[in-house]
Amino acid sequence: MTQQYPIGTPGKPWKDAEKKEWFEQQRKQRDYSNDVIRRIDHLREQFDVETYGELNYDGRSFPLFVVRSRNWHVDRPTVLVTGGVHGYETSGVHGALYFLETEAVNHLSRFNILVAPCISPWGYETINRWNPDAVDPNRSFVEDSPAQETALIMNYLAKHKIAPCVHVDLHETTDTDNSEFRPALAARNGTTNDNWNIPDGFYLVADSSRQEPEFQRAIIETVKPVTHIAPPDDSGCLIGAPMVQEGVIEYDARPLGLCMGMTDAKFVTTTEVYPDSPNTNPVECVDAQVAAVRGALEYAAGKC
Repeated sequence: MTQQYPIGTPGKPWKDAEKKEWFEQQRKQRDYSNDVIRRIDHLREQFDVETYGELNYDGRSFPLFVVRSRNWHVDRPTVLVTGGVHGYETSGVHGALYFLETEAVNHLSRFNILVAPCISPWGYETINRWNPDAVDPNRSFVEDSPAQETALIMNYLAKHKIAPCVHVDLHETTDTDNSEFRPALAARNGTTNDNWNIPDGFYLVADSSRQEPEFQRAIIETVKPVTHIAPPDDSGCLIGAPMVQEGVIEYDARPLGLCMGMTDAKFVTTTEVYPDSPNTNPVECVDAQVAAVRGALEYAAGKC
């Protein structure tokens, strides 16, 4: 199904005027300070909290935070958890925070833990996939990144020589992917949009260049008691990609500029939950994200 977007001319990529028109239509719908920073501040008693940068958009400042193990050991394997690369994907942000509030303490004796709970705070507030420049942060984890959001977290990891063994990137696939974000992408690029079937349930996107099928399977098995796993469509696919095992598809992360491709972690995955399913709810979606991280760490313990 194709859908014409209300900004721009079909077949012609956006220029600065169209991007400005798009930006001016965006509105704040929730509060980063109250929803995210407040919870991060409550973690300071148990973890170290660092500001790794600041975004300044439309006269507003958005400080960026990582939360990390207080007793960092250079000889201990490191786990990186990222959330809110796409700011609109709510359970990614709140799953990262809830992992820190509940589950992380159980793994501090085996891993250094580093969590970036909300990489795209403007996207969180405006419920957007893109940043204000109409750039998708999760296609921008590349050298000389066009997105400040991605450049700042990549610079932080490089500056501190952080080389994680495990990286779990927390995402969602929502109905708005078809109603808003894919049509907007096609309009911005001057191409034709073809919507995909939204998978009903949890699934993983693995990196095809670092195939660790047992790692992916362990996460799926840990999530199963929490929420349902997405079945394949009639073509055996999820979001247009062949399902390589139950609940798992693969992308080649680095050429696509995906967050899961920004490190050389041996064990890497991107989670996807479907919050619009009639078979789940917001609490279950957050719990599924935490279960995914737990499954990843339980599998990787002793293997890094």
